[in-house]
Amino acid sequence: MERASGILLSVSSLPSPYGIGTLGKSAYDFVDFLEAAGQKYWQMLPLGPVSYGDSPYQSFSSFAGNPYYIDLDMLISDGLLKKKEVLAYDFGDDPGKVDYGKIYSCRFELLAKAKNRGWERDTDEVAAFAAENPWLENYALFMALKRHFGMVSWIEWPEEALKRRVPAALAEYREKLAADVELFTYIQFLFYKQWKLLREYIHSKGIKIIGDVPIYAALDSADVWSEPWEFVLDENYTPVEVAGCPPDSFTADGQLWGNPLYDWDHMRRDGFGWWIRRIDGLARLYDIIRIDHFRGFDEYWAVPYGSKTAKGGCWKKGPGMELVGVLNNWFSGVSFIAEDLGFITPSVQKLLDDSGWPGMKVLEFAFDSREPSNYLPHFYNNNCICYTGTHDNETLIQWKTSADKADVSLAKKYLNLTDKEGFAFGIIRGGMSSVADLFIAQMQDYLGLGAEGRMNKPGEPQGWWRWRLKKEQIKGKDARALAGKIKEMTLMYGR
Repeated sequence: MERASGILLSVSSLPSPYGIGTLGKSAYDFVDFLEAAGQKYWQMLPLGPVSYGDSPYQSFSSFAGNPYYIDLDMLISDGLLKKKEVLAYDFGDDPGKVDYGKIYSCRFELLAKAKNRGWERDTDEVAAFAAENPWLENYALFMALKRHFGMVSWIEWPEEALKRRVPAALAEYREKLAADVELFTYIQFLFYKQWKLLREYIHSKGIKIIGDVPIYAALDSADVWSEPWEFVLDENYTPVEVAGCPPDSFTADGQLWGNPLYDWDHMRRDGFGWWIRRIDGLARLYDIIRIDHFRGFDEYWAVPYGSKTAKGGCWKKGPGMELVGVLNNWFSGVSFIAEDLGFITPSVQKLLDDSGWPGMKVLEFAFDSREPSNYLPHFYNNNCICYTGTHDNETLIQWKTSADKADVSLAKKYLNLTDKEGFAFGIIRGGMSSVADLFIAQMQDYLGLGAEGRMNKPGEPQGWWRWRLKKEQIKGKDARALAGKIKEMTLMYGR
């Protein structure tokens, strides 16, 4: 990997007049900001449709795009919507936060109007898109069925034949719900059409895309419904065990994610075909793929289904280099990043070394005044990615106020932080100047935001993923000044 730097920003956090960031003009403005700032990477959060809790890490599909990200102004320009139709809806009154409730209540009505105008016009293009994306047939029917049954999880559907995918039942409902099947097909056509244009623009500026891949699929997803044999489920399709993390110094009860676990023995039999298909789909979105919770490939925390906390789980052995080797061999043109945060055992470290993938170093974890941390820059080798913090962490300014005073003092001493330079920019300088091949900072840290800019807090399932930029923060006089400041530092440290 070349020595370079980039910025972490979710598409949802982009400014737009319609309640949430989209693949429209503000995305192009942000790409221009990255170019002006001398950045070579845009790291995004997962692009899939979000479910309960609004987390992009719990999606209805490992392949589908988020309908909320389809830009409405582009649909207006394409003749699929009228401006007055769009303006008739309430998308929320706070430009700094996403109101997911209001977005959910109106977005699909507008997309249905677009589908009604464009379905016949785009028939040939939609058919070609569907032929290129075999996952789409199952996904569109899955979402149509969810709407029909009031959006409850598929394992709660009242018709057993649909849960068990009896062909006659699927055919009956595919005809019965044809309008919604077409809607969810057309929505994905629109998403990928807009994404293709944006991706081409990003690449034209010499910028690459880093995308996050959650290690697990959501239980309530087209993935699990359409291929239940890939997961550890009982005869009623209920998970036997679910994913999570054990208790640690941050969470006394651990983290109970609730995702079904993979049936690794079954996956081995066809050479991990499910993972090959998944990564192949994501490689059409991203240039570099960050595998979330990489240590789960070595060992994973299995919690009995129905547990209230993750405390009663146990470690089980993952596929290790069997899977990693398949991914390396199959996707020679794709780069991977291992999210190797947390307690790293010797076997996890060996897997990371054997994989050849760069791991992560988070500066917020570096300044432990009690003992030396391997996240301190003088311990780095080149093959790693240095972050100020991730979407799960506090912003740097928030960390300054909440961390142990001795830890903050160590950071100030280690990096020679001064009020003139600014606390956040001083820590960014520490990452920029490190030997790590790649340095990534959250946009919130470049803006010097506090608690109001935090994206997510693990263990708290509600109220997150909402922060948004204001338009003037990526375009205009102040944005140009910030981009210039970032570029100056980027050039100084050879990124």
